[in-house]
Amino acid sequence: MGNASDASDVFASTISREHDVIMGSLYTVFCALSLVGNGVLLLVAYRKRLTLKPAEFFIVNLSISDLGMTLSLFPLAIPSAFSHRWLFGEVTCQAYALCGVLFGLCSLTNLTALSLVCCLKVCFPNHGNKFSSSHACVMVGGVWSYASVFAVGPLAQWGNYAVEPYGTACCIDWRSPNHSLSALSYIVCLFLFCYAVPCVVIFLSYAFILLTVRGSQQAVQQHVSPPQSRTSNAHALIVKLSVAVCIGFLGAWTPYAVVSMLAAFGDADSISPVAFAMAAILAKISTVYNPVVYLLCKPNFRKCLYSDTSSFRQRICRGSPQPDQGQRFGSRTQCQDHKDASVSTRFSNGQPESYGACLDYSGDGSPCARASPLPTASTLTHSSPGEVAVCRLPARLQAHFL
Repeated sequence: MGNASDASDVFASTISREHDVIMGSLYTVFCALSLVGNGVLLLVAYRKRLTLKPAEFFIVNLSISDLGMTLSLFPLAIPSAFSHRWLFGEVTCQAYALCGVLFGLCSLTNLTALSLVCCLKVCFPNHGNKFSSSHACVMVGGVWSYASVFAVGPLAQWGNYAVEPYGTACCIDWRSPNHSLSALSYIVCLFLFCYAVPCVVIFLSYAFILLTVRGSQQAVQQHVSPPQSRTSNAHALIVKLSVAVCIGFLGAWTPYAVVSMLAAFGDADSISPVAFAMAAILAKISTVYNPVVYLLCKPNFRKCLYSDTSSFRQRICRGSPQPDQGQRFGSRTQCQDHKDASVSTRFSNGQPESYGACLDYSGDGSPCARASPLPTASTLTHSSPGEVAVCRLPARLQAHFL
């Protein structure tokens, strides 16, 4: 009975019920936003999978790790927060901590690899242009392997997993270095190779990129051909978005890293459980940040998303009830606003005419004002009959035909 009571006390929340309700509510919002954002990003990436650039493989991998964290952590953390205690026992606690460390380290390592690829492409274009999709796949596999080593370590008695100080979630036991040399070595290696080194690599990569771009900007504007300039602009956009994602990710996880290191190498009892809870909440924001940046700011992702949304809207419009002619006309007009200008319809004279754009022009180069089917006139050129739009004829002949 005493052991059961002790175990029950371990999984009891150490913060107020009001704080747990706030945490559960925020986690619910983050879960919904992450599912929608990362799901849409992966769908868009799948639709344009044949045209994905090698650097975009890391964007997709980052979204996969964020979605994995969302599906493995939030369904357990949300009910536990609302219940004011961890609900799922010791074994699930270990699995929860494993998934949190695996997906979190995978995201950070993935961003480190992305910064190196961007640096290679911008600063060393002769080598960067040889970086292919197969190279990206190999690096993505290396990212998961690297993260897995540190995630599986505590299950092999190198470090420990335990309940968080606030009681309703599980992660690395940050207090174990005080009484275990193995746990101390694990925490030191984790901090050095999974936080400090990646942050330094990311900072140096983007600093080197910034210096390279500034040094060659004037030469690029004066001497580079338009196709090369467009390629340079595409690389610059990927770099900007990558910097934004790295800043957001590091900003979300740095408070948790700081609090954890203070608990591991300082007085753990002096750190409030509320501080751990707030740091954990900030860390979970990273699952929402990535898809928002890429879906809203990356032109080809945004264009593909808009195209899919327009197609879905057209299907809804075609399938909606249309009781009378006036409503049918209005619905048709609303749906066709998003159609491509190249879609054409055949009329009684056998000539295709476009509703999306005027394809016939007058002699002075101005476009025809009408988008409806244009009257045509039969002509005889070198004994060969043909047809020409009336608006292309001289004014005298136009008056004769009209």
